[in-house]
Amino acid sequence: MHENLTDLHLLRELEPVVEKLLNRHLSMSKDWNPHDYIPWSDGKNYYALGGQDWYPEEAKLSEVAQTAMVQNLLTEDNLPAYHREIAMNLGMDGAWGQWVNRWTAEENRHGISLRDYLVVTRACDPVELEELRVEQMTRGFSPGQNQQGDLFAESLFDSVIYVTFQELATRVSHRNTGKACNETVADQLLARISADENLHMIFYRDVSEAGFEIAPDQAMHSLHRVLRNFKMPGFTVPEFRRKAVVIAVGGVYDPRIHLDDVVMPVLKKWRIFEREDFTGEAARMRDDLGKLVEELEEACEKFEVSKQRRLEREARQAEKAAEKKKSFAASTAS
Repeated sequence: MHENLTDLHLLRELEPVVEKLLNRHLSMSKDWNPHDYIPWSDGKNYYALGGQDWYPEEAKLSEVAQTAMVQNLLTEDNLPAYHREIAMNLGMDGAWGQWVNRWTAEENRHGISLRDYLVVTRACDPVELEELRVEQMTRGFSPGQNQQGDLFAESLFDSVIYVTFQELATRVSHRNTGKACNETVADQLLARISADENLHMIFYRDVSEAGFEIAPDQAMHSLHRVLRNFKMPGFTVPEFRRKAVVIAVGGVYDPRIHLDDVVMPVLKKWRIFEREDFTGEAARMRDDLGKLVEELEEACEKFEVSKQRRLEREARQAEKAAEKKKSFAASTAS
């Protein structure tokens, strides 16, 4: 058993596994064309070409669906930063490099198709969307940031373990966004994107699993660091907190989904709480992850209480607005 291996040694040890998983991925993945999932017949020119610029009444998606889809797109927009990070940590040689380029090519379809859908259907303000894209990409991204924004040491294990959870979270978010859109084409598009993300997650999950076999203590240090400091890559999007609340209350991605559909399935697949090959500090970190799960469970319960209060408050506000509108209509009629 090898412990405290350098990233270079880990890359070499894991390369046969990566090559095998890359070939499996290529056999399972299904290429698709972004243009096939865009309702082009719904489109029309904007002002610069003699048409009409966007106005709010054209947006047909609910606030939850629109917020989630735009958030998903802005997250995908940072692909150049993700490619840079993953290339720096995984390298561009051999099977690792082939995977990095293949992954980037597949991910690029997501931003293309989401933007085309939103702009063609006029589901959001395209000018604001472009301004947000520039802002988001200018901010860049690094997965090695904790809740205070401080950098923690990155390693190969940090990268593949982080992306395992991130890809699964993104898969869930895209799928639930599609359902929230309540529109057939959007649902089909986001289901297609979600399928891509699922295969990406499986690749990283299984590379990480192989890493746990090679250097369990080293992998546990990274797993603990990642989960204790986990943030979705879209946390750099302007007004992220407000948007996250809208998305959570709308049931697209909330604390319960994060725990039950993202964190726990991966921990169970890796048998984190069943393994007996963690030693010393790594064993203590595994125990701390048990405490983290309890903390996440408590967060789920607190969120449900606050969510219910918010929904009740919004219902009262809507009722008052309706009464005010009815009263105004009655006074106007008289």
